[in-house]
Amino acid sequence: MNVIFNLPRYARLGLLLIAVFSLWLIFNDSNQSEQQSSEVRRTSDYAMTDFTMTIMDINGEPARIVKGEEMAHYPHDDSTEIIQPVTEFLEPGQDTWVVSSQHGHTQGEAETILLTGNVIISNKDDPAFEMRTERLTLNTQDNTAYTEEPVTIHSPQGVTDAVGLHAALDDETINLHSRVKGQYDAPAN
Repeated sequence: MNVIFNLPRYARLGLLLIAVFSLWLIFNDSNQSEQQSSEVRRTSDYAMTDFTMTIMDINGEPARIVKGEEMAHYPHDDSTEIIQPVTEFLEPGQDTWVVSSQHGHTQGEAETILLTGNVIISNKDDPAFEMRTERLTLNTQDNTAYTEEPVTIHSPQGVTDAVGLHAALDDETINLHSRVKGQYDAPAN
């Protein structure tokens, strides 16, 4: 017969409690170490508050001006988080586009930026034009913006609603993907 069954009942109960306590310590310790390691990885190596950055093009001319309340860079995944970003896209001889949101996230060289929360694209030279969505991806290399989320466009001619868009900021063209409906107010003669 098994040796465990030859032990008195209180000894078997004691061994069971020791085994349960040991398992609890093992699992509790691994959860704490995972939590501590994730906190260590989310430590930023630099941060800025109430900042303004000017990004230059390859010719040394200002291409974008980025402002925000707070920005932090995280080296473990080379990501950058921006709170309340506002970006102006500067192109000589063309309209200046302004993109703002509640939150921005990018990785690496910031070729693509994910904006979330009350994303607004407006034309600085024509403030009556405005696009709104909740999520937008900006490609800073091609000066394009796209989303699969619902979009509302306000212009002097009316209001247009759609789901999804692709905008080429340099060409000032917008491709609406689906469920497009709008109201157009014809100018009076």
